Amino acid sequence: MRRSTVLVDLSYAPEGVWRGDELGEAGAATYPSGHPGLDAELPGGGWPLGAMTELLQPDAEAPLWPVLLPSLARAVAERAQPVVLIGPPHEPFGPALAAGGLPLESLLWVRADAAPARLWACEQALRCAEVAAVLAWLPQARLGELRRLQLAAARHGALLFVCRPDAVAPSASPARLRLRLQPRPDGQLDVHLLKRRGPPLAHPLPMPGRGTRLGGLLDATRSARPVVPASTRTQPMGEGGATVVRLDLRRALRQDPAHALARASVAA
Repeated sequence: MRRSTVLVDLSYAPEGVWRGDELGEAGAATYPSGHPGLDAELPGGGWPLGAMTELLQPDAEAPLWPVLLPSLARAVAERAQPVVLIGPPHEPFGPALAAGGLPLESLLWVRADAAPARLWACEQALRCAEVAAVLAWLPQARLGELRRLQLAAARHGALLFVCRPDAVAPSASPARLRLRLQPRPDGQLDVHLLKRRGPPLAHPLPMPGRGTRLGGLLDATRSARPVVPASTRTQPMGEGGATVVRLDLRRALRQDPAHALARASVAA
């Protein structure tokens, strides 16, 4: 049998065909991250709508809000709908989030310790059209469970962020975008793009580890009055102990700056 050799010109690709060495289009709607440098590296120029964005952290208390605050604040302002936080490691720190443009009254905190309750709450939030975005901490989620959330986000066009430990980076994920947020000793953040439709990013994107407005807020509290305890309203969600917590605006920073900074590590 006679063999023939076929040469393929990789410098040419027909219209509509994506080349793996180029940054691809999102294939669906996107929402600006609020960081021009990051948007330039994301397919479609922003966070995908109707798809999961996975955020990997060395620990649950590592800063992530500097990356998410601009887009979440804009989504709340445009849609006048809440952001649902599911299983955050600490109570949302209102002054820090408000300093970044996200009012405390725009947050729905779902308090749930059990992994099944968090997954259930996340699915319910994704099915709700009156939610601007869902941000969930799911350290124990398995591949099949993540696929369910991905399908729920796609079905309703939701903006979904899932936080997981950095240790799961070698494992498969259905997320359309996968980022590693790595704090640096100087207080800045390195953002690694682990998964996107396009070539790997050779170097991480540097970002501030704390917003300038938050820094000014914390500095100004060194002579602040003692904290006024926040009043909360809780309501059971009806599945596995998940509880919705509504936080009021009557919260101030504590006098102790170290305590404020410790809590702000999560909220900023």
